Amino acid sequence: MESGYVTTPFGRRPMSLGMLASQQLAETIEPGMKRSKWKLFRAICEARPALGVTDRALTVLDALLTFYPDDEISEEKGLIVFPSNAQLSLRARGMTPATLRRHLAVLVEAGLILRKDSPNGKRYARRDRAGAIGEAFGFSVAPLLARAVEIESLAAQAVADRELLRVTRERLTLCRRDISKLIAAALEEGVSGDWEGISAMFRALLARIPRVATAEDLALHLDEMGLLRAEIVNMLERRIKTKKIDANESQIEHHKQNSNPDSIYELDPSFETKQGEKAAADNDPNAGPSDERRLKPQKPSGGMSNRAGGAADPGAGPGLKSFPLGLVLQACPSILDYGPGGSIGNWRDLMSAAVVVRSMLGVSPSAYEEACSGMGPENAATVIACILERGGHINSPGGYLRDLTRRTERGEFAIGPMLMALVRANGPTARHAS
Repeated sequence: MESGYVTTPFGRRPMSLGMLASQQLAETIEPGMKRSKWKLFRAICEARPALGVTDRALTVLDALLTFYPDDEISEEKGLIVFPSNAQLSLRARGMTPATLRRHLAVLVEAGLILRKDSPNGKRYARRDRAGAIGEAFGFSVAPLLARAVEIESLAAQAVADRELLRVTRERLTLCRRDISKLIAAALEEGVSGDWEGISAMFRALLARIPRVATAEDLALHLDEMGLLRAEIVNMLERRIKTKKIDANESQIEHHKQNSNPDSIYELDPSFETKQGEKAAADNDPNAGPSDERRLKPQKPSGGMSNRAGGAADPGAGPGLKSFPLGLVLQACPSILDYGPGGSIGNWRDLMSAAVVVRSMLGVSPSAYEEACSGMGPENAATVIACILERGGHINSPGGYLRDLTRRTERGEFAIGPMLMALVRANGPTARHAS
């Protein structure tokens, strides 16, 4: 700073520690430091909320900078501007003197300008015989130069936050539109499912969105709505697959029985014996037609055909799609204790833990195998984790799992709402995968 000593305000205006700190900061300007005053002013406008100044105060700062003689602020060219209140008021769009003084005080308090008051409080400059300014009294813009890097960083962060908020808001709007129209399409096409419950869940999610929200708030709501949208799409895709299967069932059945090495019959330990009995019956001249019918393996009940994929299929079943492992562990952190070494790092670990929990809950092996066949191993393990998380709320875990398997076969069960409810119940303190 030009003064080299502490300067206090004129008249009844008090001195404060904040003013003293600003004066000390203004003395730390790096040698040769320069900034375009208008680029720096635009950065201040971007960072206005972080700097704690009002838009009217920025109008006054804009007017002050017009009195700085050069486009670049530097110590070599001086840092003091000394307009009168009348001149400053004209360039501040006719701002009244009282309002002008109030917003000048805001700029000083925010540490953007400093007062260098003369003995009588007037603003002026003393010039030497060559016309150069020797000493000036008025407002120092030295804090702008000293805080230039900080101000530019705050402005960049403000721009990034605003862009993130815009993008998140757009994605949330698109997700809301998708859910609304997909539900309408499902109702119009008569797709089976609890669409009334899904619509109520959608309305509840909409009601929780605050009118003025941050990007973080919107991101949380976007995650929940994205999960709901994915579940709706899964239900509609199941309906499309069902139509295709019904139209070509005989062809699909023939293909599955001849080409699928993981057929459900090969998973039945009694089927190999039945095949041997069937061959013996074919060679036995005393075997009648009734014996042949008795020995012929029957298709599984409940409308399930070989297209179920079987428990040996490492992916999800035809009716459901698996959700991200991280989401499952966030919703069901209790399953982590049963993983290998007390942690779960992949789907294989989760399925191993589910086998342990299945036995602990008293779920029979046949019930769990049916769930793996109908839902897919990953989703069956996910459901076991959900049952464990709900603890004492389920009286018969085995019967509950069988019921969910049957509902999956009819296209009436969706894992998404169950996971969402557990995520909300566990809150942000849920444990994550190691």
